[in-house]
Amino acid sequence: MWAQEYNKPNDKVTFMNTLTSCVNKVVKDGYTDSFKVTRQGLYATSNDKTYKPEEIHVINFYRFEGESDPGDMVIMYVIETNDGVKGTLVDAFGTYSDVSVSAFMKEVEDIHKKAVRNDRPEA
Repeated sequence: MWAQEYNKPNDKVTFMNTLTSCVNKVVKDGYTDSFKVTRQGLYATSNDKTYKPEEIHVINFYRFEGESDPGDMVIMYVIETNDGVKGTLVDAFGTYSDVSVSAFMKEVEDIHKKAVRNDRPEA
């Protein structure tokens, strides 16, 4: 599975068919922190701070489904906190998902998905 994202009208089209390409894209956009879910909430490595669901905003998310391997089912959340920390949270979904990540994300109210086109342009 792959995604094609359109940014600004004059920007080049970005094809994101792997988790790595998505991570590279969002890092270029300033989302450099790595988040993880703990018992206390969403932990940011850069400032050693933990956030509650109401303190974060999911700016975008990308979901990847493996053609033949269920272990390839991954979702990456692009997150910004109320105090400006920007980063990503990656989790498996389906059978292999982390229950604590799923429970935390269900409590987040501010989740957005940017427009993505799933058809390649004609050559």
